Amino acid sequence: GYADFRVTSAVAELTPDRKDFFITFTVEEGEEYNFGEISVETSLEKLDAERLENFVGIQEGALFNAEQIENAEDSLTFAAGVAGYAFVDIRPRISRNRVDRTVDITFQVNEGPRVYIERINIGGNTRTLDQIIRREMRIAEGDAFNRILLDRSEQRVRSLGFFGQVEVTEEPGTTPDRSIVNLSVEERSTGTFSVGVGFSSIDNFIADVSIQERNLLGRGQFLRFRVSASSRRQQIDLRFTEPYFLDRNLAAGFELFSIRTNFRESSFDNFTNGVGINAGFPISEYGRMGLRYTFRLDDIDIDNDILCENELNARTSLCRSAGQRTTSSIGYSVSYDFRNDPIRPSRGWRWVWSQDLAGVGGDVNYVRTETSISYFKPIWKGLIANVRGNAGYIEGWAGRDVRLNDRFFRGATSFRGFRVAGVGPRDLDLDDPIGGKLYAIGTAEVFFPLGLPEEFGVRAGLFSDFGTVGLLDPRDRLDPFTSQDGIEFEGTRDDLSLRVTAGVSVSWDSPFGPIRLDFAEVFAREDYDRTEGFRFSAGTSF
Repeated sequence: GYADFRVTSAVAELTPDRKDFFITFTVEEGEEYNFGEISVETSLEKLDAERLENFVGIQEGALFNAEQIENAEDSLTFAAGVAGYAFVDIRPRISRNRVDRTVDITFQVNEGPRVYIERINIGGNTRTLDQIIRREMRIAEGDAFNRILLDRSEQRVRSLGFFGQVEVTEEPGTTPDRSIVNLSVEERSTGTFSVGVGFSSIDNFIADVSIQERNLLGRGQFLRFRVSASSRRQQIDLRFTEPYFLDRNLAAGFELFSIRTNFRESSFDNFTNGVGINAGFPISEYGRMGLRYTFRLDDIDIDNDILCENELNARTSLCRSAGQRTTSSIGYSVSYDFRNDPIRPSRGWRWVWSQDLAGVGGDVNYVRTETSISYFKPIWKGLIANVRGNAGYIEGWAGRDVRLNDRFFRGATSFRGFRVAGVGPRDLDLDDPIGGKLYAIGTAEVFFPLGLPEEFGVRAGLFSDFGTVGLLDPRDRLDPFTSQDGIEFEGTRDDLSLRVTAGVSVSWDSPFGPIRLDFAEVFAREDYDRTEGFRFSAGTSF
């Protein structure tokens, strides 16, 4: 805030060993100043001075801060780059009013000297092939120097997730109108061996083991083999993706999976085996579209066959879904990602929309729609706010209801404070979760450092998850009933009521791999929901 501080003296003294000097500067602070009138002047045809003032971000009357002037120059450079000006010269003209103690600033935006890229040097990639990095660059040798495209190139290389640090520097070329760009990366572990563990007072032990490589043989290929096991669910899946199929900006991949689910050991097992193929391609600089086809065989097996021989139980969602079905579906997804960092974002937003149509062959007909949006914003010294929402809806067609295994089951990581499939519709007589056709879940979270050095990779967050899961087809809603034998049946519960949880999450990028602890308290729930107060996950890298 001191716009008129000055150095009044500088004294140099020899050290006792007479080998070095101590230099002492005397600084007079003067008076604090505030920002006065802020304006922009430009001679460029495509730029409007009044519009550019919106990018300055300096409020009149605020305490003077030289760093804000530098930030304003960066914002104006970005705005000029978006308008098509790769070369701009921004000079702030400062006028100091000593009587009112204000500083008026006029930003002069003019076209700068033209500079071209002479050479792009890439270093530090001991494992990743050069071409994997260069194909993410949005600027090439011989192109006009463009700060916006260079920053975007750095962001895309960082987004690969293969490097711990990415740094771009510039140096003069062989002539004044040439520049050399140096891109330096630091390789990080891209293979992970992870283990997830969950506990609750009313649940059993859950383990999840996966081996994943995001940069196979340094070619940027993705490979994952996952095995997960618990008292309710066993899963094996294999996924592979080539991000640049046939050296084109087209991702292609496949997956094989086999899943056995038993939400309650005494009721039913769901066996799913399938295969899927997928492709993805960019639709804009920040947007992407994906296409997929999936074929799967589902078999819902009732552990106790006598269970469904009861006339009343035969009407339940479980018994009507029993048996084998084949599902043949096609789908697409559209996403836009404007986050500054996909690994640990601090600003920006991401939106995803996806739909699947089942009924292209097979025995199952439905349309499923899901969407999610997430927004990040720094709010104060290391504090990052994150607001996100997820929603989905599925509906049968051609007279088909939505089967139990196609509905949405939420809980655990998707709704902290509840166990896996612990929130939503439930068959009270069988004590089984039966899923819902609709879910809408929001999260408000604030991440903050714990005072440790940043390189330790430890941070925490305060969160609140809130939302609902529910909505059944009419035939799946069973009211309470008393049989002729006097046996009371409670039927199903399907309340689209608001559930709310809150808690603390702690994460650590340890030398052994990521570790995460979630502590949650439930503040609003239905009496048939199943809660989980603590969840732990850990992994290791290679």
